[in-house]
Amino acid sequence: MGHVRVGDDELYEEVEGAGEPVLLLHGGFCSLESLRIPGEALAVDHRVHAFERPGHGRSADHDELFTYERSLAETVGYLDAVGLGSVHVVGYSDGGIIGLLLAMRHPERVRSLVAISANLDPSAFTDGAEAAGEPVLTGEPRARHIECGTGAADRSGADDERAHYDRLSPDGAGHADVVLEKLVRMWTSEPHIDPAELAVIGAPTLVVSGDRDAIRPGHSLRIAAAIPGAQLCIVPGTTHALVAERPRLVGALVRDFVAAVERDEATVGGAVVERDEATPHEVAVERQRAAEPDAAR
Repeated sequence: MGHVRVGDDELYEEVEGAGEPVLLLHGGFCSLESLRIPGEALAVDHRVHAFERPGHGRSADHDELFTYERSLAETVGYLDAVGLGSVHVVGYSDGGIIGLLLAMRHPERVRSLVAISANLDPSAFTDGAEAAGEPVLTGEPRARHIECGTGAADRSGADDERAHYDRLSPDGAGHADVVLEKLVRMWTSEPHIDPAELAVIGAPTLVVSGDRDAIRPGHSLRIAAAIPGAQLCIVPGTTHALVAERPRLVGALVRDFVAAVERDEATVGGAVVERDEATPHEVAVERQRAAEPDAAR
């Protein structure tokens, strides 16, 4: 635990566990507390790096507006500051969007990607233009599963994150409204990612969302369908706060996915591939070639 200087900001970070590196990217108006249980699951056999962006958790806010491009630059800056090259990336909500941008713009830094409740543009929400006329699940599921010990049954995710902000922020509880105003401005005007742009992602990718997510399941399918070989998981009985509602399930899903990626990396087309000799994109290309019939090679 401590702070890392990235540009003009001192960003709070935590590192836990030992093994291959994983980077956790939290959501908007979230702290690292929101990913605590999934992070602990990964730290069993990985070195988990996590930091809090400006204005979130224990990192002080700055005077600049929030943008996804700025957050992407902060993420690359963090990786450089702590000497990380290629990492498994797990991003939730805003963190999932940043993860997609990182995999698109800096493929050499992304070994695999899990994008949880990410969206490509503001119209992706259930009340957005893209959702007009399309069916969505509403109301409480008949058999709602709340995992023991999370407290999710007693409070909403928004209230929980507000409590974390009030307790952790070096800017004081009263600054939360300033941060929320900047976040809402970003959420209602960004991102703008053309699904066709996602085709450049060569890292193995898992797209996750809740069946009652504010991001429609159909939009999550659209993301997964645009990324070559991506997998899609819709978590039943959950909302956009699925990492608080089913943290152990999400942790198990992510850990299993990362383990499968590492097994695939070890053997591609029957040959052992050293992890430091191939980028995620090169591994994806080799996997595709191995699946092609001999006549097509």
